[in-house]
Amino acid sequence: MVESDNRMRVVIYYAVWATICAALAGIAVALVHTWFFSYHVGRSGFLQTLVSDIEAALAIAAGQGAVAVLTGSVLARLGRGLEKTVLLGLLIGLFDLVLNFVQMVVPKTELGWGPDIVILAVAAAAITLYGSATASAA
Repeated sequence: MVESDNRMRVVIYYAVWATICAALAGIAVALVHTWFFSYHVGRSGFLQTLVSDIEAALAIAAGQGAVAVLTGSVLARLGRGLEKTVLLGLLIGLFDLVLNFVQMVVPKTELGWGPDIVILAVAAAAITLYGSATASAA
């Protein structure tokens, strides 16, 4: 019972860390997009673009955190723990940063909200699965 609780505690901390990394990556892309790639008239247009981009980034990061909790809790129930969670969270943030930056710089790669959310959710789940270890190895 204690071992299971410890695994779940690691999963929760990992999900929070992954959410923070994804949010920071999204905010960085939002800042670059607002300053260099968007047209806005005056300060109000600038702030409106920046705030809406940050809102979207935080919503996506929260969703990725939820996917990390779900995937990690399933792994914990199966007796598998997570290893190198700091690096896994950074990897999720890096994936977000690269995907969003490429789509911003090369607009033809933009697939739309639906496919983007599916890609980011699958990436978060895959990265979490990659970091799992059996109970004997953990």
